[in-house]
Amino acid sequence: MNEIEALLKKIDAFREARNWNQYHNPKDLALSLSIEAAELLEDFQWKSSEQAVEENLENIEEEIADVLIYALTLCSELNLNVDKIVRDKIEKNGLKYPV
Repeated sequence: MNEIEALLKKIDAFREARNWNQYHNPKDLALSLSIEAAELLEDFQWKSSEQAVEENLENIEEEIADVLIYALTLCSELNLNVDKIVRDKIEKNGLKYPV
């Protein structure tokens, strides 16, 4: 089992223990992912990147974690192979934006 698969299992076990699976359909997970990404943006609003990181690093870390958790949960719900879809997208971007 690779690190991503282990992380997915940990996230799945956490939500199963709380019976949250009933709320974790693809639409609601996508909405939640977007909401968490917007919360991340709030840490940067009206500040330079440097100032935002200096003042809000702990919250930035938490919001990034929320975004990642929702994205990984969505992958789990859709039975997507995270490693494969990321590698496929990088390859596609390489063709679209050659060096």
